[in-house]
Amino acid sequence: MLRLDSLSKQYKTGDLALTNISLEIPNGQVMALIGPSGAGKSTLIRCINRLVEPTSGAVYLNDLELSSLNQSNLRKARRRMGMIFQEYALVERLTVMENVLSGRLWYVGFWRSYFRKFPQSDIDEAFRLLERVGLDHMCDKRADELSGGQRQRVGICRALIQDPELLLVDEPTASLDPKTSRQIMRLICELCAERKLSAIINIHDVMLAQMFAQRIVGLQLGEIVYDGPPNGMTPAVLTQIYGEEDWEKTIENVDDDDVLDDEEILTNDA
Repeated sequence: MLRLDSLSKQYKTGDLALTNISLEIPNGQVMALIGPSGAGKSTLIRCINRLVEPTSGAVYLNDLELSSLNQSNLRKARRRMGMIFQEYALVERLTVMENVLSGRLWYVGFWRSYFRKFPQSDIDEAFRLLERVGLDHMCDKRADELSGGQRQRVGICRALIQDPELLLVDEPTASLDPKTSRQIMRLICELCAERKLSAIINIHDVMLAQMFAQRIVGLQLGEIVYDGPPNGMTPAVLTQIYGEEDWEKTIENVDDDDVLDDEEILTNDA
C-alpha cells in the first residue's frame, strides 16, 4: 500500500504546488491522476520518489517511510518504484534489450552494467517482458528506430524489470495517437493486474482515465477536489476540476467494442 499523509510542496517562489495531500492506494489498484496543467500532478508523482523534495508530510510504501530516508537508503528504496515517463527516457543509441536491462542498474552496479555483464536471470526476464508486450522480435533494434508506441512499451518493460511494488506513470500517452494511447493504457493496466501492482497514472485524457483506471483523483491548484470511481466523472465534477465547459458533449460513454483486444495490442502499432 502507498500512503500519503498531509503531503505539501512549496517552492522557493512561495508558490504552493501541493497542499495537504492525503491518499491511500491499496496494492493492485490503478489510480488515474487528472487535472489541468499546473494542478500539481507531476509534482505529486515526483514527491513520492523524491525526485522533488516535499516541503512537509510523509510518504509510506508498505512498511517503509520514504520521506525520512537518507540518500543512500533512498537509492535502495527507489528499486521498489518503477517510473514510466512521457518522453520515454530511453538511451537512443542502445538496443531495446539494453534499454530494458538498464532497469536493473540498481541491482547489478555501474561497472557490470557498463560492460553488459548482466546475470542470465535478468536477460531471461527481459526476454519474457519483451515477449509479453510484443517486442521480442525487436530486442536488437536501436531505440531510435522505434515508433512512439514501441518506445513506450520498452519503457514499461524497463520499469517492470525492477520488480517494483509501485508504478509511477507520468503522461504515458501524451506523445501518442489515440489508438496507440488506448493500447498503452490497457497494457499498463493488464500488467498491473497480472503482477498485483499499484499504479498512479498522471494523465490529461479524462476519457482514457474513465476507460481504464479503477479510481480517479482530480487535482485543482494542488488540492484534491475529487476522489472516487470513474463513473463519478459528471459534468459538475469536471467543471470543478477544469472549469466551465460543455462537458455533456465532450465526455461520452465508452462501449466495450471501443477497447482493443489483446491480439490487436500485440500486432498493431502506430
